Amino acid sequence: MNETAMTAGGAIFGKLGALGVEHVFVNSGTDFPPIVEGLIEARRQGLRLPDPVTCPHESVAMGMAHGYHLISGKVPAVMLHTNVGLANGAIGAINAWCDRVPVMMMSGRTPVAEARRFGARTVPVGWGQEMFDQTALVRECTKWDYELRFPDQVAEVFDRAWSIASSVPQGPVYLTLPREVLCEDTPPEGLDQPSRMAPVRPAPDPAALEEAARLLAQARAPLIIAQRGAGSETAFAALSRFVEDRALPVSQYWATRLALPLGHPMHIGWNPDAWLAEADVVLVIDSLAPWWPDRVQLRPDLKVIQLGPDPLFTRTPIRNFPADLSLVGETAPTLLSLIEAVERLPRDAAALDARRDRIAAAAASDREILRKTSEQGRGEPMTKAWVAACLGRAIKAQERPATVFHELGCPLPHLDLDHHNSYFQEPHSGGLGWGLPAAMGAQLADPGRLIFATMGDGSYMFANPTACHLVAEAHALPVITLVLNNGEWGAVRQSVLGLYPGGEADRANAVPLTSLQPSPDFTLTAAASRAHVETVTDGAELPDALKRAIRVATDERRQVLLNIAVRPD
Repeated sequence: MNETAMTAGGAIFGKLGALGVEHVFVNSGTDFPPIVEGLIEARRQGLRLPDPVTCPHESVAMGMAHGYHLISGKVPAVMLHTNVGLANGAIGAINAWCDRVPVMMMSGRTPVAEARRFGARTVPVGWGQEMFDQTALVRECTKWDYELRFPDQVAEVFDRAWSIASSVPQGPVYLTLPREVLCEDTPPEGLDQPSRMAPVRPAPDPAALEEAARLLAQARAPLIIAQRGAGSETAFAALSRFVEDRALPVSQYWATRLALPLGHPMHIGWNPDAWLAEADVVLVIDSLAPWWPDRVQLRPDLKVIQLGPDPLFTRTPIRNFPADLSLVGETAPTLLSLIEAVERLPRDAAALDARRDRIAAAAASDREILRKTSEQGRGEPMTKAWVAACLGRAIKAQERPATVFHELGCPLPHLDLDHHNSYFQEPHSGGLGWGLPAAMGAQLADPGRLIFATMGDGSYMFANPTACHLVAEAHALPVITLVLNNGEWGAVRQSVLGLYPGGEADRANAVPLTSLQPSPDFTLTAAASRAHVETVTDGAELPDALKRAIRVATDERRQVLLNIAVRPD
């Protein structure tokens, strides 16, 4: 690079490019003059720079960064505006933290100096945005944070931030960037180099791995519960072969991504209760909450193996699921090592054949029930199950990869998806508004992939849809959005009925605090950004509407919104 010094504001983009960051999702503010000026300066010097993506709302920036990582596996960066921008991005930070997404978060800091220093405060917000501890807004949900003190720290501080974010378990980090510091010159050393700190990649204890393999191989009633996928395409395929070979039933309880094809003969559905009650060995693959403790009585001799980047979820204050063995490490390599260890052990072919037949028969019966349930919901209005079944069939008819981002939209059991990275659900942190921007970030990461965002009407409103559709049009992101519109907070109503079965809400004609009536015409919001839009009220018309949506997204490279009237949950 050019050996002359440059401003710290410009050096940031150059350093991010050297770290391999391809996109910076930005919502700018009055603290950004040295960033904007420096970005132009860095371009003029010919530095390798990430692409800035301007997002009219911070939730869009954080959601896009999240989805971009899920598909690409790469570390994104997000740049926000002082404390108010950080506050708007905090829900996205909570989601990224829960989902272990390594976002490099940055926000400006109101100038420290009131006068006599270049970059000092110039407008009243410089006083209004001052805080004693700005980082407190996100400290609970970041792995590391720091405030840049001097311009010549840029290279080393960003090296450390990237390495910590990338270390297992991955997660967001946060940097505060005071305006005066960004206005000063920084030396060029290290700005064009990757980090000199290799990310940490822990591996399981060999003795624990061998003991876990022995338990699985000798179990008479084994069970696998997976919630956050298998970790890689290789591990996804290996697990599929392994569980069929060893006759191991798999439940994907409240899955946020797939570990096994939904049509796999060993996939017993999302509810593990009946199988868990009789299990003598359970392998829990990266699952925050693998079962509902109040609903299942476990065998006293049950052995539980917890596997994942942080098997005990150490930053969750209370999580007391058993862990007779803990296998720590990235999910994919740790799972592959466990599979290899089991495959070295003896097998009882006759016992495995009998168990395999029993599991496959139960799984086939469950799939038939799902099929009948979805078919019964094709009326006017239709059910969410019918929408999911139609979407699953539309995806199977395509010859290119497809991914569904789910946020209280199409229920997973009826989608019948069967590929790694074909499904992502909102993180269990529950920060709404995630699904649409995450789908957009995924589309940015893989332009050739067919991307669907399915969500309830409440979740769609939380997504700041006007800002989302603007960005989708600006960057030619042909995401297909399905708004499953039931005119209510269905999740809230179901939660009330679940806690108080037969209670007042169960008997009431209307449940308070859940109505979203009168329902807006969501097609007008998307149409303002030239999206292809349709409202579908009759289930019989949905398959053709999906075909039209896919054609527009594929041939015209244009975003789509289907406003789909569904029955209350």
